[in-house]
Amino acid sequence: MRPREDLLGKLRDGAAEGVVMIIGGGINGVGVFRDLARQGVPSLLVERGDFASGTSAAPSRLIHGGLRYLETGEFALVRESVEERNLLLLNAPHQVRPLPVWIPTFSWAGGAFAAGLRFLRLKRSPGPKGAAVVRLGLGIFDRFGEFHRTMPKHRAIPIAEARARFPGLAPSVKAVLEYYDARISSPERLTVELVGDAERDCPEAMAIPYLAVDGRDGAAVRLRDTITGETFRVAPRLIVNCAGAWVDPVDGALGIPERLTGGTKGSHLVLDRPDLAAALGEAMLYFETHDHRACLVYRLDGGKVMLGTTDLRTEDAEGAICSEAEIDYLFGVLEEVLPGSAPRREEIVFTVAGVRPLPRSAAGATGAISRDHSLRRFEPGPDRPFPVLTLVGGKWTTYRACAAQIADAVLAELGRSRREDTRALPIGGGAGFPREPSGRDRFARDLAEGASLAPERAALLLGRYGTTAVGVAAACAGRFTPVAGAGTYSVEEIRWILAEERATRLDDLVLRRTLIGFDGLASATTVRALGLIMAESLGWSAERRAEEVARCLTLLARRHHVVENEPDAEDHAQYAIG
Repeated sequence: MRPREDLLGKLRDGAAEGVVMIIGGGINGVGVFRDLARQGVPSLLVERGDFASGTSAAPSRLIHGGLRYLETGEFALVRESVEERNLLLLNAPHQVRPLPVWIPTFSWAGGAFAAGLRFLRLKRSPGPKGAAVVRLGLGIFDRFGEFHRTMPKHRAIPIAEARARFPGLAPSVKAVLEYYDARISSPERLTVELVGDAERDCPEAMAIPYLAVDGRDGAAVRLRDTITGETFRVAPRLIVNCAGAWVDPVDGALGIPERLTGGTKGSHLVLDRPDLAAALGEAMLYFETHDHRACLVYRLDGGKVMLGTTDLRTEDAEGAICSEAEIDYLFGVLEEVLPGSAPRREEIVFTVAGVRPLPRSAAGATGAISRDHSLRRFEPGPDRPFPVLTLVGGKWTTYRACAAQIADAVLAELGRSRREDTRALPIGGGAGFPREPSGRDRFARDLAEGASLAPERAALLLGRYGTTAVGVAAACAGRFTPVAGAGTYSVEEIRWILAEERATRLDDLVLRRTLIGFDGLASATTVRALGLIMAESLGWSAERRAEEVARCLTLLARRHHVVENEPDAEDHAQYAIG
């Protein structure tokens, strides 16, 4: 990827005049950016922070078929979600992998009548679901999964087998059902890979992070560099607003006062629990809570587990953090299904919270609000001579289908036709990724020999970057210089990321280009070591490096509960997170 400063230079030279402008660098905006690039339509994507730094960085890290949307009768959304999940398993196999899911149920036939009403959309609020209802839903789910089937159908787990696997399972569990969904290792990295693919396919396309919409100047949109304060003016042909939970403020800055979204906050915890991780193995527990919500817990690498999620109405996308009350709630519901699991606050190594950009709704229960997406068109007028297409909603799993629908709308505005379907398009390091374990072993051996790396190091890079590992390995040139406290990341690998992936601020590196933050490895020592590498690679001054370290440590402490990184009072006084 080209350096950010080169792209800003093109803006100064007027290279973006009259293009399609996409606002929002989350998965949906980047998906549109990539789709348009494949159609030969250059666009300018602007993002006020880093790519995938908002809601796109705060999912359950699942690529899921939307099983629970059956409960509210959203069959079309479930079908689309299952199909898109299967496509991601095929197109991004380096990041998206099958995940067996176990559903413990607390009754046999409970909730059957109410579930029927919800299936028929005669009732919207979630309710209890016994084994019979869940099995009926899984049968429908299996039928939807026939398109590009990649995983087994559901089955009932004998209760004796379930209790042998999970001795701590609640005595009130009556039955356990298993089906397959998928998980994604790093949604942030996959988003960046899509940006790289788009700019490779269409060199005139530009995606610029840390560039915010700051209002209008007649026919031009005013953009502000959120790092330097420099302003730019671009007169677009049309705008696609994919700002997620921020679509209303962006529309407002463009002179559109209508409010379209009403978000809900979802929070997750990463716990250091080797015992629970070992018990879970490869499976995820997906369980109903006392308030009829769906929660989950599954194993991560290094003895960690992911526990989520909450669903709370909020109007504050900016201040979304996991609250103490949400931690209490998640600990409590884990105890409901696994009594004696006894999670403790000192086991939390990372938290993440994001706001789902849902349509405004008067529904009493948040679970009754549709998770589907829609596109609103705002006509041009005397004060704004370009149309605005605003996306409301949108899920990680269905981003490609959503992007295709938006790209088709853009093509219609331009009087052009689609020239390529994106359904079979590999993503980043998923291109040429070996499907079978034997093929991956062979690829890793060849990579190790070609780059003079240890075999286990080559296998790790392949798992982390897919076939892009060839370039990473070449940059390492047989060396492995460890970064203090950063686990398996090397100085050479970090330098490749900084050269190739448009990381602009230190937290981009800690939280989104790597899993150092998410894996609970972002100690103050590690953050400072990464700051030194980044300063050297990007030519930062000592003052800029100190500011970036303070900012990153403050962000980790305030937004992610990495409490040992709490900067001192002087740091807080002199630096505020922007």
